Amino acid sequence: MKHFKYFFQFILVIISFLIFKILGPNISSKLGGKLFEKIGPLFRSKKIIYSNIKKVFPEINSDDLTKITSSMWNNYGRFFAEYVFIKNYRNGNLASKINIEGQEILEDIKKNNKQVIFVSGHFSNFELMAMQIEKVGIKLATIYRPLNNIYLNPIMERVRKKYICKNQIKKGIGGIKKLIKLKRNNYSTALMIDQRVSEGILSNFFNQKALTTTIPGQLVKKFNIPVVPVFIERIKGTEFRMTVKNPIIFSKDKSVENITDELNNVLEQFIITNPKEWIWSHNRWK
Repeated sequence: MKHFKYFFQFILVIISFLIFKILGPNISSKLGGKLFEKIGPLFRSKKIIYSNIKKVFPEINSDDLTKITSSMWNNYGRFFAEYVFIKNYRNGNLASKINIEGQEILEDIKKNNKQVIFVSGHFSNFELMAMQIEKVGIKLATIYRPLNNIYLNPIMERVRKKYICKNQIKKGIGGIKKLIKLKRNNYSTALMIDQRVSEGILSNFFNQKALTTTIPGQLVKKFNIPVVPVFIERIKGTEFRMTVKNPIIFSKDKSVENITDELNNVLEQFIITNPKEWIWSHNRWK
């Protein structure tokens, strides 16, 4: 039954991608956004989304709650539609649609062959961040969680390796071994820190405990390297602004737990800055 469901999803996605390809990026992005505003709530619990938003904004009124939820689904749909045009953002006619604040930070990392840990969350079209970092010429490996859908996952992995970041590290023991090998060859690492992970620790996140990955903290302790927060937001239509923050250098006496807490605090600031483009549907505080 599960395989039938996944195959049905696969067919729907392929058909959608073919339609988007014909319509072009601007119309597709807008159409995807409107479509997901309608169908998104059918697949994810409104109760979980509302609960998550209220944890961050306890005084929020019902109108703003609805606006954030609707905008989240709209962005989700735009991201889905824009996946067809990833290669155009890499080297094509959409490359100029991404403005980078903090370009000099990336150039310094490249010029001096520095090794860092880039951290971010699932904001806007989040795939574009690793793409831009690699385009600068920084040696990069990204950590990702495979899709549950066994038919769609190979497509996603192929697109990511070809257009986003060549070195894709799958979460898990095998992935960590590959990651350590790349770190010893002076590769930087990029990962999202906003998903609940069973192998993480309970860390402070908006004054509540949430299971959080400790990979950045472990890499900081093992290799004594800084963390560079990165954030992306949609400016208009298919245009984006990516912000690269100054590197955070942690003192040697900081524990993995301390580092994890501090990075969650950075993530909090990103979410508060643009709550409409963060994916609230994850059961973050379960």
